Amino acid sequence: MALKFTTSYLEDSLTLLRHYKSLAERAMAQVTDEQLVTVLDSEMNSIAVIVKHMAGNMRSRFTDFLTTDGEKPDRNRDAEFLDPPSTREALMALWEEGWTSVFQALEPLSDDDLKRSVTIRGEAHSVMQAINRQTAHYAYHCGQIVFLAKHFKQSDWKSLTVPRGKSAEFAQRVATGKASQR
Repeated sequence: MALKFTTSYLEDSLTLLRHYKSLAERAMAQVTDEQLVTVLDSEMNSIAVIVKHMAGNMRSRFTDFLTTDGEKPDRNRDAEFLDPPSTREALMALWEEGWTSVFQALEPLSDDDLKRSVTIRGEAHSVMQAINRQTAHYAYHCGQIVFLAKHFKQSDWKSLTVPRGKSAEFAQRVATGKASQR
């Protein structure tokens, strides 16, 4: 993640959310359509189910973010874990819709908004707390997507960060100013 020094909580939060989105997208791009819906065992979720759940959560939490409870009455959380979209295109469209909800809600906010109160499941949160809660939730699921994709690709996996065994080489490139930012 290319870091930019900032003292803006909102700017940093948006950068971090975009970073996790990118990691998951780069992981999903490496797997086959079949692997998007593959489960490792009966207690696991496929990448596609994780995406469907995240999109449902994002829509619920960030639609009318400042004015309505983040758990919308029409959300059917249990259904998010069933019957994911059957094509990569439909899955990625759902993914983008979810992230669009997040960014459309957060990008217009100001520092003054961080102190405002929002509710999630009837529980009061400051806007900052709500953003932290959701960033942690999305990072958790993006990590699951990366884990599954890496499992499926095994030795064909293309690292999303510093490849295993390349830390010293990367440190040398950083020291000489030749490190590329991902």
